[in-house]
Amino acid sequence: MSTERPHRNALADETSPYLRQHADNPVDWLPWNEAALARARRENRPILLSIGYSACHWCHVMAHESFEHEPTARLMNELFVNIKVDREERPDLDKIYQLAHQLLARRAGGWPLTVFLTPDDHAPFFAGTYFPREPRHGMPAFRDVLTGVARAFAEQRDAISQQNASLIQALRDIDGATRPGSGSLDARPLDLARAALVSAYDARNGGFGGAPKFPHPTNLERLLREHARLGGTQQGETPPLAIVHHTLRRMAESGIYDQLGGGFCRYAVDAQWMIPHFEKMLYDNGPLLVLACETWQVTGDPLLERVARETADWVMREMQSPEGGYWSTLDADSEGEEGKFYVWDREAVEALLEPAEMAVVGGCFGLDRTPNFEGRHWHLHTFRALDEVAASAGMDLGTARAHLDAGRAKLLAHRATRVWPGRDEKVLTAWNGLMIRAMASAGRVLGEPALVASAERAFDFVRDNLLTAGGLQAVHKDGRARFPAYLDDHAFLIDAALALLQCRWRSRDLAMARQLADTLIARFEDPHAGGFYFTAHDHERLVHRPRSFMDDALPAGNGIAAWALGRLGHLLGETRYLEAAERAVRAAWTELGRVPHAHNAMLLALEELLDPPQTVVIRGSEQAMARWHARATRAYAPRRLTIAIPADAVDLPDLLAARAPVGEVVAYVCHGQHCDAPIVEEVAFDAAMAATEVPRGAA
Repeated sequence: MSTERPHRNALADETSPYLRQHADNPVDWLPWNEAALARARRENRPILLSIGYSACHWCHVMAHESFEHEPTARLMNELFVNIKVDREERPDLDKIYQLAHQLLARRAGGWPLTVFLTPDDHAPFFAGTYFPREPRHGMPAFRDVLTGVARAFAEQRDAISQQNASLIQALRDIDGATRPGSGSLDARPLDLARAALVSAYDARNGGFGGAPKFPHPTNLERLLREHARLGGTQQGETPPLAIVHHTLRRMAESGIYDQLGGGFCRYAVDAQWMIPHFEKMLYDNGPLLVLACETWQVTGDPLLERVARETADWVMREMQSPEGGYWSTLDADSEGEEGKFYVWDREAVEALLEPAEMAVVGGCFGLDRTPNFEGRHWHLHTFRALDEVAASAGMDLGTARAHLDAGRAKLLAHRATRVWPGRDEKVLTAWNGLMIRAMASAGRVLGEPALVASAERAFDFVRDNLLTAGGLQAVHKDGRARFPAYLDDHAFLIDAALALLQCRWRSRDLAMARQLADTLIARFEDPHAGGFYFTAHDHERLVHRPRSFMDDALPAGNGIAAWALGRLGHLLGETRYLEAAERAVRAAWTELGRVPHAHNAMLLALEELLDPPQTVVIRGSEQAMARWHARATRAYAPRRLTIAIPADAVDLPDLLAARAPVGEVVAYVCHGQHCDAPIVEEVAFDAAMAATEVPRGAA
């Protein structure tokens, strides 16, 4: 028997599950670090930079086809210094080289991202995404790309240098003005964004645009806030609330939503939301959970309440570590096949369910139709409403609902016995911030303390494990905190702390929010133009330093930073935070006028600069405060920040200390920097809350 050990490259010592997936490749992969970059300079060989993540289906395909293929690996090792990057660990590198791909290839990028860099300055001179091992569908073979790029590097260095200089200048130009915008701020970007989103709305299927179809939660959040801002007064266009409600219902009834286990997949490959790309990302589900809760507050739709509860249950059941942090992703693939964990054979379903259950489950989810996944399997997608199926089966609605719930529970239990998709158990600070905010908000809105406790456990994990003596870190895995944190990490955590403080008072949460806010201003703010760089002033020097205001798969860190700083500034009376928020909005002002609907996170900050939030501070006994706090939380009031502080709380910041207890309970209600007289009567408090709430009603 051979005792030869399998090839192991330098990725074997990394913590990233994605990088470790490539540790056995015959490619001599290196992680991005100074040693790898120095080797490229020393050997004067171009860098082949491959960026992906563990739940990426086409990353797996390219790995199987090319990176595990000995002849291709030999060619890569001969011609290039090969560097593999997990885009979830290094979003700074991903942002730079995705944008470079867009400039070089003149089309949007994606993953896997394949970029070739010059060894001296790491400027990209050729970029693509997935390349097949053999030519197909108009794409060249990867080996032909390798030899062509190597030849160009050897023979066209002057032309590459000229192109690189132009590209780096273009990257700088894309990030906008180097001086802050001047003049007065107004609501025109809000109106223009609403009009653009209404125009892009798919009235048939919900959402925006065609296939592939993404949820775009920042778009929906903007429209829901427009409903609150305008109160349905706009004429001649589809009401914003109707767009949000219809879209969320269509998603909740469709295959992009896990009809058994809760949670949303990344996107649908079709316009009807039927067949998803099956990966589940923490960062999608956080904002969608908030939307489901808030839209339920406005409409009272029980479907959205159920989806919110199921999604929160999925987060706690499958995505929260025993130590408290939230894990990152569930893979699209299991046993080497995309979606295998989620799809069904009709015969298997029939064997698991009673005939009456099968009649309802099969009728609702299309098991009585032709297969909808690859022509041979069924993926659960609501084809018929439950009341229609009940009528066809001669059942009353309550009986049909009981059969549907029982059938779903049996299928979920059976699915749990299958081979699970891979789970990336990195704890990412930014994504945890998004989900902490979501779970705290859902717990508050739904009246579920377990959800708030889950959010607190995650927040405590981040504070205890990722806030180090050297500052906040971006990633935790296998007991190690790594990579200096980025703008999103700080901004999303401040927002998460504010969401937690609206659930129950913990002085250490406010202390952490203030620490993060001070760090943002000191280490990330552009001192000349305002706004925030994605990386800190002392970050590793890269070919470009992004300062983007536009949302992508995540809300823009600049927008959330400005919004959260504004809210924290009003809560504490801290003008430094308010001024930094305004500088960020002014830095983005030109882009807000050009494409406002691509900057929805920044529009949150603009909206609250123009019309400052309502801050409600309640002081008193726990029992009395709980009743008033519940009243302040009951309805949708997106511009309200409510904090209940026990009468015996100590070491409060100056402004909060001045909100002193009076009698059993008192409320201090402020609108920006204007405050009403303290309220001690419950009837008066109810009236003050009702004045700024969105009344419940169907879309």
